[in-house]
Amino acid sequence: MRQLLVASRPVSWVNTAYPFAAAYLLTTREIDAVLIVGTLFFLIPYNLAMYGINDVFDYESDLRNPRKGGAHGAVLDRRFHRITLWAAGLSCAPFVAFLVAVGSPASWLVLAASLFFVVFYSAPPLRLKERPVADSVTSSIHFFSPAVYGLVLAGATWTWPLAAIIGAFALWGVASHAFGAVQDVVADREAGIGSIATAFGARRTVRLALACYALAGLVVLAASWPGPLAALLALPYLATVWPYRNVADADAATATGGWDRFLWLNQFTGFAVTLLLIWYALAP
Repeated sequence: MRQLLVASRPVSWVNTAYPFAAAYLLTTREIDAVLIVGTLFFLIPYNLAMYGINDVFDYESDLRNPRKGGAHGAVLDRRFHRITLWAAGLSCAPFVAFLVAVGSPASWLVLAASLFFVVFYSAPPLRLKERPVADSVTSSIHFFSPAVYGLVLAGATWTWPLAAIIGAFALWGVASHAFGAVQDVVADREAGIGSIATAFGARRTVRLALACYALAGLVVLAASWPGPLAALLALPYLATVWPYRNVADADAATATGGWDRFLWLNQFTGFAVTLLLIWYALAP
């Protein structure tokens, strides 16, 4: 149980449950069984599947990675690999069955796509995490797709301001994955694992992350008021990543310090976004 808990990355649970819950609740304006079940699904089973599958297929790389074994993920002993995969599948199944039963064909498509990328980000034969650029895009899908699913499931009307919010969220996800990949350049190369960072190098990858964070701040300016204020939330991320803009591949592991701050920064950002959402919900 401890191995499964660590593999699911409890510190990141809220990053997928919150987007779904916020999108669904702000659309329906009511708390119902679908909201509760969906939030629980994206809180734990979804994360166990996403990170557990990743830890199973990244085993060789994780053995060489000193930061693994805590908030950054488990180094799963081989005897736990089959258990983890079964636990991920079985924990997701009843939630998915319920969500399919209450959803529409459009919501089925979004949910299927979200789960497809959860599995094949790490699992063969696609193993998208080893395909530069596709790895960061797929990782971003992991986090913004619950919000898209919540909107579609609730029957939201799509507008350009709403699309701007999702677009900014997607860019944030790309930037965050790219920066996170930097710290693993050496470990991934030793294990023969490709990534956006191993392909582009640490320095260029950090600069790509900076560009995506900045672009996310610009895109969200097109959101409905008070959404444009969220552009200010890009600044702490830029400040966190900026010191590593010239990091060399050999020193890429030093970016872990910035990544640790990033994990806590997400909590502050979530709080600030919550205040903006409450403001939006109460606006006449």
